[in-house]
Amino acid sequence: MMGDKATGRKTMQAAGVPIVPGSEGAIQTTDQMIELARAIGYPVMLKPSGGGGGRGMRVAFSEAELIKGYQTARAEAEAAFGRGDLLLEKYLPYVRHVEIQVLGDNYGNIIHLGERDCSAQRRHQKIVEESPSTVVTPELRVQMGEAALKGVRSINYNNAGTLEFLVDPETGGFYFIEMNTRIQVEHPVTEMVSSIDLVKWQLLIAGGEQLTIRQEDVQLRGHAIECRINSEDPDRDFLPVAGEIEFYLPPGGPGVRMDSHMYSGYTPPRSYDSLLGKIITWGKDREEALNRMRRALHETVITGLKTTIPFQLAMLDDAPFVEGKFSTRYVGELAERLKARSAA
Repeated sequence: MMGDKATGRKTMQAAGVPIVPGSEGAIQTTDQMIELARAIGYPVMLKPSGGGGGRGMRVAFSEAELIKGYQTARAEAEAAFGRGDLLLEKYLPYVRHVEIQVLGDNYGNIIHLGERDCSAQRRHQKIVEESPSTVVTPELRVQMGEAALKGVRSINYNNAGTLEFLVDPETGGFYFIEMNTRIQVEHPVTEMVSSIDLVKWQLLIAGGEQLTIRQEDVQLRGHAIECRINSEDPDRDFLPVAGEIEFYLPPGGPGVRMDSHMYSGYTPPRSYDSLLGKIITWGKDREEALNRMRRALHETVITGLKTTIPFQLAMLDDAPFVEGKFSTRYVGELAERLKARSAA
């Protein structure tokens, strides 16, 4: 029910979870698409009904852009997911991308473990995540958590999973966009602040075990940040790069975790995602977590191919990010500022 985004939207809406305005199901014709876009107003976004990771997504600020992007998005979705059906949604340009982690078992027990902020993203794919979010108040955390639990209870969900929302920082409004019925790349962020092993619990639940953690047992402490280390060139719109990792030295120290399959002499295969590893840092507050991440990024040595580390170091020293005042468009805007600075 949640693996298909169109069905997921309908299901969550029926459960009383707020959703982004858009098509009730997959778009059937270009005429239907154009009519709906005119009704909800530009900008709008096309997104695959059966996939994620940013592939097949197109933002249109006009009818001409929408018509032009439709066939391209369909072809990309077909190639990536084996199906080309698309949804149309209202595009909210200056929002935060905030998700709620849940765990549910086969006996009706379900909990949430707070939020992760995934607003720092390029091409609709995340590059830095953190918990808690700088825009989620304690009251909003309760509201989003209750909405997530209401949604997953309605489908008797039993697994680890994540409900993704867009949050309007000005109004505090939040809107469901999709659910990931699996462990996500950024799960260590939640593990660091909750001290709950999500992978372990996913396996226990799949083996028929009962969830022994209650909602009142979930205590979130400190702040955690994750940087996805990708073999990409930030100067070329984060295009993936190929090559051999000549030498690799991971970071260490208190509050630092490195998840990776890398080793010196390793050549990442071109057929898969460009992710090489994840650096996660924890601190008693956001400032300490940021300081530990800066040190960890400086300590990490990867030679032989370009990575996102230099960009992430620049980002961690950039005022909007340090102040926690940024949107899902922030990474693209920072990349343009850095390009202009280097060209001057």
